[in-house]
Parts: sequence; structure tokens; C-alpha cells
Amino acid sequence: MDVRSLVERVVAGLGFELVDFETSPRARLLRVFIDIERGVTVDDCATVSNQLTRVFEVEQVDYDRLEVSSPGLDRPLKKVADYERFQGREIQLRLAVPVDNQRNFVGVLQGLAEGVVRLATTKGELAFPLEDIEKARLVPKF
Repeated sequence: MDVRSLVERVVAGLGFELVDFETSPRARLLRVFIDIERGVTVDDCATVSNQLTRVFEVEQVDYDRLEVSSPGLDRPLKKVADYERFQGREIQLRLAVPVDNQRNFVGVLQGLAEGVVRLATTKGELAFPLEDIEKARLVPKF
């Protein structure tokens, strides 16, 4: 059984978006990061946690600890939809392979088209193939 797809179905069924799912085999820890347009509350995390606990019991998912939380202000961008949703926001991204001896870039996300992420930086607009991006996160504004 694919635990990730099970978690995704449960989270979506409750009206939330599954941002990320992590497992730690040795510690037998399951981490679930959820989001919703209005923002995630503690009660939301408790609701998702309770529902997942029930589903895991029925589906006989073996684990020691379950953590459910929001992705935070520096939310990671994981899916194509994330790059579309957060267009116009400042992001930080890290490339898998350096470009001109640089792997880390910060700028305003201009969008994603045909598998290429465009980023407006102080040095002008840059474009990176999505598959070359190791990780990307929103830059929190306070």
C-alpha cells in the first residue's frame, strides 16, 4: 500500500492540500504538511491528525508517531501548481547543478511555462528548467 497516496486522499477529502509528506523509516515517523487558502489553524492539524489516525488503524499502517502541521511562512514549492499559485511572490531556489558557479537564487517568481521557471532578480530575468531546481521556498515577508 502507498501511504503517500492514502494520506493525499484523506487530506484532500477534508478540503486541504497536501504540501509535503515525509517519512523517517528508522524513527517510524510520518510528517504531513497541509495548507488551505485561509491559512492552517491548530484545529485543522488536529482534525487531519485524528482522521489519519483512524484511517491508518483501518488500513493497518504501522508507525510510531504522526505529525501534522502547516508548511510555514517559507512554504516549499513542490508542484507545478505551486509555481502558478505563487506567481508574483518572492522565492528562493536552489539548483541541482550550478549555473555560472551559483546554485542559490532569490527573486520574484514570474511564472512557469513549458517546464521553465522564470525569476525576476536584481540582475534581470532568469529562467531555469523545473527539473534543474533542487528545492524552492517562499521568502517570508514580515
